[in-house]
Amino acid sequence: MNEASSGAPWRITYIGHATVLIEGGGVRILTDPVLRYRIAHLRRRPSPLLAQWQERIDVVLISHLHYDHLDLPSLRKLGQATRLVAPVGAGALLRRHGFTQVEEMRVGERTVVRGVPIAATPAVHNGARGPLGPVAECLGYIIGGGAMPGVYFPGDTDLFPEMAQMAGRVDVALMPVWGWGPTLGVGHMDPYRAAQAGQLIAPQIAIPIHWGTLYPLAIHHLTKAFLIDPPRLFREFMLRLAPQVEVRILQPGDHCEI
Repeated sequence: MNEASSGAPWRITYIGHATVLIEGGGVRILTDPVLRYRIAHLRRRPSPLLAQWQERIDVVLISHLHYDHLDLPSLRKLGQATRLVAPVGAGALLRRHGFTQVEEMRVGERTVVRGVPIAATPAVHNGARGPLGPVAECLGYIIGGGAMPGVYFPGDTDLFPEMAQMAGRVDVALMPVWGWGPTLGVGHMDPYRAAQAGQLIAPQIAIPIHWGTLYPLAIHHLTKAFLIDPPRLFREFMLRLAPQVEVRILQPGDHCEI
């Protein structure tokens, strides 16, 4: 039995937006890190950003190139020698900014981090970085599986039928249920579509992410519902569509063990 497959519980910390710290068997995995309080016109709702979440990271999983998922200043906080796993097409951008341990993946490919397997999965989303930036694939990832929990991190994606093929492989699904504004663009799931995805994937536990963290400057004075309601609505829809799935709502900064 390798170190990562020991019987100790794994810890999931919802840092905010699509940033999640996954810890188990001495392995620390960080997804789409946004570790600052401002990105362009977006602000972070008051919530902790603890230094301990940024230490001893074994690998960073990057789902796609959008600025709220691939944030170069946040990656620099982790160190330019940190191992980065990213979609094909992202490597040149990352290396140009000084990152030295970049591994590009395509859908269906696998890698291993200190005994923990990581598989790249499809994502239905636009992979362009701004109007003039590079274009890369969009990925999700299944972390672990087999003798350890299987954790699904979709990145940004819309619902797609092939999610049903993940059933039986995923114990914990980190389900994106909203975004950073009062409306959603294409390539995202709202609470109902996220619940439909949860019905297809059939995990034991679903944790809503991609909500309650970032907002456009000043808009939260007009409406705050989009910062609060999505996970509650997701849980209500899951109770209708897949009542056997346990929904755990974590506020940004909270954690749970699995």
